[in-house]
Amino acid sequence: MSLRLRSVALLAAFAAFPMAALRAQTAAHASHAAIAPARVAIINAQKAVADTEEIKQDQAALQAKYGPRQQEIAHLQQQVQDLQNQIDGGNLTPQKNEQLRQQLYDAQKDLRRKQQDLQSDVNFDRQGILSSAGQRMTEVIKKIAQERGIDVVIDSSNTLYYKPALDITAEATADYDKMFPPKSSK
Repeated sequence: MSLRLRSVALLAAFAAFPMAALRAQTAAHASHAAIAPARVAIINAQKAVADTEEIKQDQAALQAKYGPRQQEIAHLQQQVQDLQNQIDGGNLTPQKNEQLRQQLYDAQKDLRRKQQDLQSDVNFDRQGILSSAGQRMTEVIKKIAQERGIDVVIDSSNTLYYKPALDITAEATADYDKMFPPKSSK
């Protein structure tokens, strides 16, 4: 093959290469274009759970259960304050001052213990309630996503901006109340 023929063949090959690459790139873009964009929804999961009738009922039950202990703590706080005021008021004999200081120490110790016990008990009960409700809310969110063709649901606490139309919080709460109505109080 002559030098001239080789040059023409090489030039033709180089000219064909960009066209083949362009066709391959266009085909790749066409296949990506066929994939629909993901459908996204936003939820404030904490609000969705907190607004359910079941959680409202459970919150009232916790208040009723622990209300007497809260009142006892408030009474102890008042006793501590009264003892402190007596000590700060002066005009006490050394024996009376020592007696009041011991009473104050005992009352403060009792108050701290009761506050810690109450907080621990409330946290334990609340955690059980929220864990159960959270699992159920996850079921509700999955159901909504499947029914509406939503590909991903993102919690609003992790979102900087979204259009309000994407928010399914109220819908999730309403569906939760339908799927898991609160137990009737007796």
